[in-house]
Amino acid sequence: MAHPVQTDAEVLSRTVEGAYHRLVLRAPEAARRVRPGHFATLAVGGAGSSMLLRRAFSIHRADAEAGTVELVVAEYGEGTRELVRAREGERLSLIAPLGTPFPLPEGPVSALLVGGDYGSAPLFALAEEIKRRGGQVGFILGAVTADRLYGVEQARALTQDVLVVTEDGSAGLPGRATDPLAQAISAIGAQVVHACGPMPMLRAVSAIALEAGARCWTAVEESMACGVGICMTCVLPVVGEDGVSRFVRSCTDGPVFDGAKVRWADIGTVPDDLEGAAAMGVSS
Repeated sequence: MAHPVQTDAEVLSRTVEGAYHRLVLRAPEAARRVRPGHFATLAVGGAGSSMLLRRAFSIHRADAEAGTVELVVAEYGEGTRELVRAREGERLSLIAPLGTPFPLPEGPVSALLVGGDYGSAPLFALAEEIKRRGGQVGFILGAVTADRLYGVEQARALTQDVLVVTEDGSAGLPGRATDPLAQAISAIGAQVVHACGPMPMLRAVSAIALEAGARCWTAVEESMACGVGICMTCVLPVVGEDGVSRFVRSCTDGPVFDGAKVRWADIGTVPDDLEGAAAMGVSS
């Protein structure tokens, strides 16, 4: 469980990395609490802005000694456009860490880490922690085009088992990140797969990992309004430990879920067997 703090974080640097921007923020109290898979939210526009909602980002890295938190930002709309123009010394309202991180193994495991686009951002700190515990890692990094990949050199610094896949063939193998997944699981004897990226990719990764006999943990990319469990806009249908399906909040119960428990085909719907569906006026 995360124990977040809200703080005015100082922008130490902003660098362009491919199609993305990496922000390094000074936030000592938050940095001490971050684990791989946590996320953060940033306010945009200042106190008088009409942009009321914070923007959520996976935490790329946190350095407790340096007191820094790093985020990878893609420029999509007005809010992120403002963030990627942040200047050194500027202060941003940060809430972190948020959410449920990736579960860490008690001992050595072989893990395959799959990232789509800049969804790969939280996977490198996770890989370092798995290796610190005596495990081994492999990566599959995918994107539509080469400039949308993130962290290829970071992955290669951690392991020689790195596959790069782009849909247009501009880097690495042509195709989707899931195309070589089954073979890669077998090649490194992966016991667990960790994935972060677009929802269709996570659905496919979960199915392939399950078929291959590997446990799969997925960090979902679901739209969030509040990020702290109040608004209920980020709910997903998930099967609980008791076998009962319920809506759970990806911001507080996730963003990391057991891929075998998420009802991927039912996202965006209210399944009629969902606990509480009758109260919502849903009938079979």
